[in-house]
Amino acid sequence: MQNHFGEIAGVLTAVFWTITALAFESAGKKVGSLAVNLIRLVIAFFLVGIYSWITRGFFFPTDATLFNWKWLAFSGLVGFVIGDLLLFESYLFIGARVAMLLMALAPPFAAFIGWLMLGEVLTPMNWLGMAITMSGIVLVILKREKSEENGTIIKKLKSNYSLPGILLALGGALGQAAGLVISKKGMGDYDAFSATQIRVLTGIVGFAVLFFFIKRWPRVWTALRNKSAMKRISLGAFFGPFLGVSFSLLAVQHTQTGIAATLMAIVPVLIIGPAVVIFHEKVNWKEIVGAIITVGGVALFFL
Repeated sequence: MQNHFGEIAGVLTAVFWTITALAFESAGKKVGSLAVNLIRLVIAFFLVGIYSWITRGFFFPTDATLFNWKWLAFSGLVGFVIGDLLLFESYLFIGARVAMLLMALAPPFAAFIGWLMLGEVLTPMNWLGMAITMSGIVLVILKREKSEENGTIIKKLKSNYSLPGILLALGGALGQAAGLVISKKGMGDYDAFSATQIRVLTGIVGFAVLFFFIKRWPRVWTALRNKSAMKRISLGAFFGPFLGVSFSLLAVQHTQTGIAATLMAIVPVLIIGPAVVIFHEKVNWKEIVGAIITVGGVALFFL
């Protein structure tokens, strides 16, 4: 089991992210995604701090180097503030299940960013995997629609879901991918949980500044008084930025980034069952097949 620690961490990350996606979708519909973003990061900061204090004797990552701080803070800004903000907004348009399907593009995005930043070369198999991944997503989000114009039947491709929601989710995938690549560069051999705390702290600062300019603090106070939403935010914070993000860093630290990213990308399949049971969403055969093709494409991308 020790030899496959990174792979196990990747699978657990997917499970944790499935739980947190459902929790944050529900909370976001009650109090708004921006308030959820900030509150869950504050909760996660203290959860990671307590865990690190118990396991390493450091509540705050004072033992991190300047190099760690610089790159991990940058990854927190890209991943949490930009990426997660776009992802959470997409939940309100297209729901967590479809948003997480689009997030399956994060591994190919990560490989592309790795090629730009680190000079990693994409093989023909990589390009094939990317094409299959895209085809699975297209199968889910597009549909053929017939219309009649001047007596002629015209077939058009039309999205099943909101275009703004799709674009927001794609932005979230790009932010997560960039954050993952930058995190690995900044973390090195440093403790994954403390590395997460640095990223979380950057996210808190980023959202605090954003809230100051757009004057959203009243919504945060309102959200804090909403007991139902706070239960969901707390649940999501525990499984998301605390366990999920920390285990994602453990995964990339103990196995190849491509393998870890592939295992994390099984969320679209994992989330189908809970979405049907909890939110009573209707799932058709195209969405199930599309999810499987998407994950299969991601797996092929990293063979």
